Amino acid sequence: MSELTTREACVAADAADPIAHFRERFTLPDGLIYLDGNSLGVLPAAAPARAADVVTREWGTDLIGSWGKNDWFETPVRIGEKLARLLGGSEGAAVATDTTSINVFKALGAAIGIQAEDHPERRVIVSERENFPTDLYMVEGLITLLDRGYELRLVDGPDDIDAALGEDVAVVLLTHVNYRTGRMWDMAGVTAKIHAAGALAIWDLCHSAGAAPVELDAADADFAVGCTYKYLNGGPGSPAFLWLAARHQDRAQNPLSGWWGHNVPFEMALNYTPSDGARRFLVGTQPMISLATMEVGVDIALEVDQAELRAKSLALTNLFIELVQTRLAHHPLTLVTPLDESERGSHVSFRHPEGYAVMQALIANGVVGDYREPEVLRFGLTPLYLGYADVWDAVETLRRVLDEELWRAPEFQIRGAVT
Repeated sequence: MSELTTREACVAADAADPIAHFRERFTLPDGLIYLDGNSLGVLPAAAPARAADVVTREWGTDLIGSWGKNDWFETPVRIGEKLARLLGGSEGAAVATDTTSINVFKALGAAIGIQAEDHPERRVIVSERENFPTDLYMVEGLITLLDRGYELRLVDGPDDIDAALGEDVAVVLLTHVNYRTGRMWDMAGVTAKIHAAGALAIWDLCHSAGAAPVELDAADADFAVGCTYKYLNGGPGSPAFLWLAARHQDRAQNPLSGWWGHNVPFEMALNYTPSDGARRFLVGTQPMISLATMEVGVDIALEVDQAELRAKSLALTNLFIELVQTRLAHHPLTLVTPLDESERGSHVSFRHPEGYAVMQALIANGVVGDYREPEVLRFGLTPLYLGYADVWDAVETLRRVLDEELWRAPEFQIRGAVT
């Protein structure tokens, strides 16, 4: 049981928090408790000035010269190197580019290409039924494009992975932290099983990068992808990343062989020759404004002690779970996030029969979480800018929404296009 049984105790815990000062590095609206950083992170305070500098000086004054003068050409690789350090993948290589969906396609195509050379009889791609849908859509699209007898095999969770790893498996694509439940896979342990079965491992880090521990080199991962607009606070639609292990850098082929991935792109050669390392996974001209604001968030993340970040993440999620289960026990809230800390990311999810309407009422009362089908209330506990008193106040608001049945208001029953 937590010792934070009063709001005063939570305020005291915030005062003693060794990473509480990072909250000052972000812009948070007054009167709002933001528990949706697992979907869109908040604005770093330095990001507007950085964007303005790119627009007014680098673009407005230096114009085309900025590709060299302001290092635009190297930006996706430079940020990729920072992301590799942050994610424990310094032995490999990474680039910041494109979207997670596109990078899933590229990593999957590269992994299948490697396996097709070494083990052409392996034609199965394994993923999780509860994976974020875009990952599965990308697998389906690539299988259709290949039209060579590949198939997708789905598992329901960690208990099923052993049975799924037959001699026909080429690649396994898993999301480290489940987007709906917050359950976290044992990356090192599962990767070892995948390799023992002769397959390659691709990890989607969208819901762990910047909030949960990731050690790509130590886990012996093959490829990793992820976004930067959640816990890394890169901004809406900020570029994603792709990482590959050192052992694959010379063999992995980008199925989207665009000119920015060419070995010498400005030679305008007729035929494609891939660049070295992760640079070969660049495709087209890179988005400089969004890369610049994204780098601000990545730089902040690199300043944080990862052990302290993880400790606070677990403390916040533990507190949220405990307060809901003790103070709202009379309501039909079902925890779908693991209680075991080793299996939990940095968001907490509860099911409620009227989950959508409850979340709309919460948002209207100053607590922003989000809703996921079916019936799931999802709360992101972002350690860098949330405190223990925020958790207390959020649960108190949830109690009021449920006790007073505020969710029954007609305006909260209307489904929007974005939930």
